[in-house]
Amino acid sequence: MKEDIYQRLAEHLDRAINGVPMSPQLMEILHILYPGEEAEVALHLAIYENRTLPQLQEMMPDKADRLEDLLMSMAKRGTVLTVQKPGRERIYRLLPSVVGFVEVPFLSGEDTPEKRRLAHLWKEYLDGRFGEELAREIPLIRVVPVGESLRDPSQVLPFDALEEMLDKVDFYAVGHCPCRQIARYTGEGCDHPTERCMHFGTLGRYMVEVGKARAIDKDKALEILRQATEEGLVHVCDNVNGLLHTICNCCPCCCGFFRAKLTRGLHTISPSAYVARVSEEDCAGCGTCEERCPVGAVKVSGDTAVVDPEVCIGCGVCTPTCREEAVRLEVRERVSPPPSLQDFIAARLKA
Repeated sequence: MKEDIYQRLAEHLDRAINGVPMSPQLMEILHILYPGEEAEVALHLAIYENRTLPQLQEMMPDKADRLEDLLMSMAKRGTVLTVQKPGRERIYRLLPSVVGFVEVPFLSGEDTPEKRRLAHLWKEYLDGRFGEELAREIPLIRVVPVGESLRDPSQVLPFDALEEMLDKVDFYAVGHCPCRQIARYTGEGCDHPTERCMHFGTLGRYMVEVGKARAIDKDKALEILRQATEEGLVHVCDNVNGLLHTICNCCPCCCGFFRAKLTRGLHTISPSAYVARVSEEDCAGCGTCEERCPVGAVKVSGDTAVVDPEVCIGCGVCTPTCREEAVRLEVRERVSPPPSLQDFIAARLKA
């Protein structure tokens, strides 16, 4: 009977627009993240519909007296989102895989045996069926270029203007990168700082309340973005026009999306609307841009760097360290804005 609950839970979670295909690794992950009665509670929670404690108590009368404690335990574990707005009842909903129960348990940066076990399981799962899930019809994330990387700053497109996007959110939080922690716990990884994952609005409030992130302001968020640029990290955000829940600052050696793209050729990341171009007259052929490119799109040939536009993701990581300012981003010939929320959901569910 117990195993049947986890089978049903896997099916329930897989109905999300970013689901969880069945695998042995998934079943072990679910046993860790939804222990005991928490798996049963999860089956009564919706992913995209908020429910109050009285509603859930009516659905689970046998757990009514301890349900609030169970829900808060799940929230702190990283499987349930909960928020209480002033003057309103606290609401609960089940977190999907991404952004959700994949990342949240790691965001506090604490090193525990449970997280180390999860790290090995997530890596195995990502190298298998979960990597394919990230590459459905349309990627979950898209690249946002470094702001100062454009040859003509007036060409910045509205959906890529990070500072203006940050003006529209009402809460800012930062946590520790799950991917870099997973890589380190599995004997890989890099030396990049981990406190680089930013979350906004309701999602950010929840993470701060349960101790998974710390609150920051817009100035600090911009400072983190500048630091990430210097470190050679790639800015990525939600692949939905007008929506900003998360900005990650990714390295190709650790990021699950980049690893699936680079090692398996899966379409897990939408490129930006820009492409790097090199001025042959100005290029000194130093190779710094080649070293910094996260996807191997830049190669030095002779005395000049050459960009493969089909490989370039338009992140702008190659530009800040070019002393000659020979490489800059330009708008691609064909530009499509990110999909609307409705189109994004339809495309993911269709796949």
